[in-house]
Amino acid sequence: MENQKSFFHLHLISDSTGETLRSAGRAASAQFHAATPIVHVYPMVRNQKQLGQILDAIDNEPGILLYTMVDENLCEFLSQRCQAMDIPCVNVLEPILKTFQTYLGKKSKQQVGAQYALNADYFGRIEALTFAMDHDDGQMSENYDEADVVIVGISRTSKTPTSIYLANRGIKAANIPVVPGVPLPESLYAASKPLIVGLIATSDRISQIRENRELGSTSGFDPGGYTDRATIMEELKYARSLCAHNNWPVIDVTRRSIEETAAAIIALRPQLR
Repeated sequence: MENQKSFFHLHLISDSTGETLRSAGRAASAQFHAATPIVHVYPMVRNQKQLGQILDAIDNEPGILLYTMVDENLCEFLSQRCQAMDIPCVNVLEPILKTFQTYLGKKSKQQVGAQYALNADYFGRIEALTFAMDHDDGQMSENYDEADVVIVGISRTSKTPTSIYLANRGIKAANIPVVPGVPLPESLYAASKPLIVGLIATSDRISQIRENRELGSTSGFDPGGYTDRATIMEELKYARSLCAHNNWPVIDVTRRSIEETAAAIIALRPQLR
């Protein structure tokens, strides 16, 4: 009987991209390990005809419904339909907007997708994302002084996803692989602007990730040394000594999510954001 309740439908309706709902849904679902959501996303819902068709489909697969819409008439229509179908629904932004309105003494402008306005911050994020991709895995090492952050670490310490996450915050991040016996670029040592930070993890964790990595069928590739814990421990020892010698802070990512690692980096230099 318990297995029958291990999955549930999670419906996300938005008049914009739905990213806010995805984040809220993931955060809430993570608190219930025994139940896995089957997620249905309905973005760019702007009129009652669209909404009605979606609700008809949801009636066949009932579950929890989360929504973000600024049109009060659509919100009222959705609420009444959900009540009739006996489906729980929550306007994720409503309590937040009410708090803002009460504190500021002003009503929200009710603009769809207002958080995605093409302003300076938006273009800054695009520039940072381009920078992160151009400077991934030690590429374009000649201009590290343009970076806000340079991440160093051995393979499989989440350097690239952390750089991308920082870029989405408008922070220009480069990353460089640390390989014993292979010197880091001189341009890194000459750079005075960026925060340089090392990422490490336990040898068990790195070995596990490397074993699960799809290595393809590269001719002559020997995964033994790549996943061997003794070898990984030597790599980590070298990375730690490198960071210690240069007074670079080190962050252990073993039990950290990408978001938590990025937050730890930002905490080292608050002016980043």
